[in-house]
Amino acid sequence: MTPIINSNWFKRFLLRLKHESRWLAPGTGYKRWLGLTVIGSMLLGLGLAVVILDYYRSTTSELLTPILAILSLRFLDRPIRFLLFGGLGFILILVGIWGANRSLLKPFEVGGKPVWDTLQNYRQREKGIKVVVIGGGHGLASLLRGIKAYTHNITAIVTVADNGGSSGELRRDMGVLPPGDIRNCLAALSSDEALLSQVFQYRFHSGVGLEGHSLGNLLITAMSEITGSFEEAVAESGRVLAIYGQVLPSTITNVNLVGELQENPETDTIVVHGESEITETPGKVNRVWLEPEGVLAYPPTIQAILNADLILIGPGSLYTSILPNLLVKDLTEAIHASKAEAYYICNVATQRGETDGFNGSDHVAVLEQHVQKRLFSLVLCNRNFKGELGHDTDWVVADQELHEKYRVYESDLVDDLYPWRHSSKKLAKAIMNLYEERTGPLN
Repeated sequence: MTPIINSNWFKRFLLRLKHESRWLAPGTGYKRWLGLTVIGSMLLGLGLAVVILDYYRSTTSELLTPILAILSLRFLDRPIRFLLFGGLGFILILVGIWGANRSLLKPFEVGGKPVWDTLQNYRQREKGIKVVVIGGGHGLASLLRGIKAYTHNITAIVTVADNGGSSGELRRDMGVLPPGDIRNCLAALSSDEALLSQVFQYRFHSGVGLEGHSLGNLLITAMSEITGSFEEAVAESGRVLAIYGQVLPSTITNVNLVGELQENPETDTIVVHGESEITETPGKVNRVWLEPEGVLAYPPTIQAILNADLILIGPGSLYTSILPNLLVKDLTEAIHASKAEAYYICNVATQRGETDGFNGSDHVAVLEQHVQKRLFSLVLCNRNFKGELGHDTDWVVADQELHEKYRVYESDLVDDLYPWRHSSKKLAKAIMNLYEERTGPLN
């Protein structure tokens, strides 16, 4: 005997039902609109029922009266009629909404991934923790690229002391703050890194007046002219790239980084002006400072730090990417006053001209020497020392002195292709696991 219901078909139906029922899961923001649709349909049905009932009671037609009685299932008890009509109506509403959603949302499936998954991930990240990341250079951009997979509430605070390359040229010629590090962060936080951010990062290799400049730097500079302010130009560029979070300059004052260098203990110290000059001049960096001194932080950065759930300092060039932010005194005061935990992310490798021969405790000692405060509760270090570094660099090791002074977390954080860099995914995952251990599950 052939079964009435094919078992395979029934299993597929149940699987499909389970799949589609995810739209009713908490956090999607979908149920409220479904409920509103159901209530509206009920009111519309009630209005039609009133009209039909009034007509039914007042009509004297011998033909229509029995037809209306059959259509309204008058021969059944009222509770049964309510369940039949109500259940059928609810099923039709669900099928109609489901069909409309499939038609409208089909073009928005990313890589064959169901729209529900995309929506759920977006909602989770939209409600994610508030993270403030402080630094500059490629290290900061790499971290942002990983963090945006967990939360969209990101604030990147970036140094504006750069005076080399395209940024330095635009700074001298156009009088704008250097856009280079900010451009990298905007591209890293972009919702479409596949194409739009690549265009934003494109660097001209020829052309009078264009050679060496990136399109993003030119766009931010043009936006500064149009909007009348650098900070508004950064915000508008972020909207163009549809970034997750925001990128803020640590200060909007035109500052220069100054360094005191010494080639060896027997020679006199020299003072070098400019971020790029500090890196290129031979000798050990004794200290750095900003000119003019006592510059004020950009106010939104203070607000972001005080509202943060987690503050991340680094990775990046110690003297020329991280310290230029921390030398803005009221920014450092805000970090110290914030209730958020602050993690220092130590570089994977030393940097030629800045941190030759440094280990983990050396990095921390330099920061404490300059800011005169203990800013972070944890130091995150790499422990995977496999691969060829090259580039005149050595591994940065979490030495015993660092373990004695700080809570240290070591993990495999390196990029498998470029072991002198952090892996965006490994670093972000380690940070979020640490935060979750301290505060409980994120979801």
